[in-house]
Amino acid sequence: MYELVQVGAKSYYLNCPAKIGIYRLNATDVYLVDSGNDKDAGRKVRQILARNGWRLKAILNTHSHADHIGGNQYLQKQTACKIFANGIEKDFARHPVLEPSFLYGGYPCKDLRHKFLLAPESVVCDLSDDAFPQEIAVIPLPGHSFEMVGFRTPDSVVFLADCVFSKETLAKYGIPLIYDVGAFLRTLDTVEAMKASMFVPAHAEATDDMTELARYNRNKVLEIAESVVVCCEAARTCEDLLQAMFRRYQLRVDFEQYVLAGSAIRSVLSWLKETGKLSVKFEDCKLYWESVRK
Repeated sequence: MYELVQVGAKSYYLNCPAKIGIYRLNATDVYLVDSGNDKDAGRKVRQILARNGWRLKAILNTHSHADHIGGNQYLQKQTACKIFANGIEKDFARHPVLEPSFLYGGYPCKDLRHKFLLAPESVVCDLSDDAFPQEIAVIPLPGHSFEMVGFRTPDSVVFLADCVFSKETLAKYGIPLIYDVGAFLRTLDTVEAMKASMFVPAHAEATDDMTELARYNRNKVLEIAESVVVCCEAARTCEDLLQAMFRRYQLRVDFEQYVLAGSAIRSVLSWLKETGKLSVKFEDCKLYWESVRK
């Protein structure tokens, strides 16, 4: 764990639960792509940088989920590095309570205020800031999160964040977290057509060809959406649908899984309604979702 892997002339990643990218600007200065899930991850990163004689210049956050920004605060306090994030991702990183609040849809109870959903606050600049490294290209990758981005280094290594997941990850969690299904599918189209010397997804193996994995992720999302349509052949409330989907995918039920899978399924519901495959009705003070009969 936290093995340093070189994937380009100046690009590396740390092999950890959510891969952390490193771009070496020169003999001493480096940029990080994300910072890991907590203070301990940040400490391990700092030790690796020190062993290599590298100085942390800045952290480039792909998005604001806790497993990608959890080391921000520690590293910033230790090194005074700048941190950059895109748009609303910057705001979530500045005010991390927004993440569990958004997932739950209200004030998050204590069960949701832990390091896996609630990262420490950090001082974050927008990608438009003059200090952002112009040699690193920003790639919009929305869908999994609001305004997630990837980064392409000058040696043609692309850090893809969470726009694709490994087959093992999808099998383990069943229903991946997706905010905007339409954007997620369009991002997969972009990634499938992309060329690079190496791609580094956060939750899949590094590879020089994303075609197969992008298609696998697309098919998985469409399979989940079709399962929702089938479940809604008889009108269901969202809670009834969640129960059916949890059973279908054999998911454990706890607060964290409830909000993560629940948020994804609600996003699927919105997409299916907007694409004309589901309709809604209100009866007896309840909202019901129902498949549209052709």
